[in-house]
Amino acid sequence: MSFGYQVLGFGGSGTAASTGNDNGIFGYGYTGPSNTTNLVSNVGVVGTDVTGVGTARGSLAATQYGGDKGIFGYGNFAGSAFLSMTNLVTNVGVVGTDVTGVGTGRQALAACSYGTDKGIFAYGNRSPGVVGMSNLVSNVGVVGTDVTGVGTSREQLAACEYGDDKAIFGYGFSAAVGYSALSNLVSNAGVIATDTAGVGSVKKLLGSCSYGGDKGVFGYGYSDTSGSPANVSMTNLVSNVGVIGTDVTGVGTVRREICATEYGGDKGIFGYGHDNSAVTNITNLISNVGVSSTDVTGVGTARRALAACSYN
Repeated sequence: MSFGYQVLGFGGSGTAASTGNDNGIFGYGYTGPSNTTNLVSNVGVVGTDVTGVGTARGSLAATQYGGDKGIFGYGNFAGSAFLSMTNLVTNVGVVGTDVTGVGTGRQALAACSYGTDKGIFAYGNRSPGVVGMSNLVSNVGVVGTDVTGVGTSREQLAACEYGDDKAIFGYGFSAAVGYSALSNLVSNAGVIATDTAGVGSVKKLLGSCSYGGDKGVFGYGYSDTSGSPANVSMTNLVSNVGVIGTDVTGVGTVRREICATEYGGDKGIFGYGHDNSAVTNITNLISNVGVSSTDVTGVGTARRALAACSYN
């Protein structure tokens, strides 16, 4: 999900264009819960199930770090145990065993990379309510202690990178504000900014990833704009300066508890989740200009509340 290196060439702003990682990984999630993973190739093809490593869990988050590696972290074991453990992913997509957790155990948080080689976990739920703290991930995959929360505490949100070295958390839910469209920018030093007024339909349980080298996209989820919550497939594009766009008509099966990662250096993929009747393994590709594709036949174990990140 992060930008691993610079390439020659220039974008429309006159700044050097960047590229992201070639491969992605979907992992963990609820089917019981699971620790299964599925690799994504540099052309967006999802692989069959890889035998799980580490504690099976759902409602976790994942991010790229170190320019070419990934990390899964936090989550919930079986409806009662809030976890802070992590599992590192090598630059060839191999998931490591559990690493002792740091920071407050929680579920339904989000994560993304920043500063080109670091990561951040933030927000989430730890019964009896939502939290706003963050935990930074170093460029060697070490998770830091809790950092005091900034912005509205919430859960079931998503996050992605933008602008080469910055990040954005967006949307989510809390009892205090209900369904949200708020966002919070993250600087290239990992500092979270105060709330930015929401754009687009309020929603939760959505996914997000980068695309196009320096932009991002939020998509799918569970929305409540009229008092009748429903799964959606709409997307909202994020510009290279962190501005979220209005709703784009959805493509593919509406579903929630979905996740996303970049692949192929400048494209993205949304996958899995729960439609209106059952968990799925459907995927939808995002082009390097942010256009969503129709459903791709699922591969691997159908599940929900999983996480995804890129590696190289």
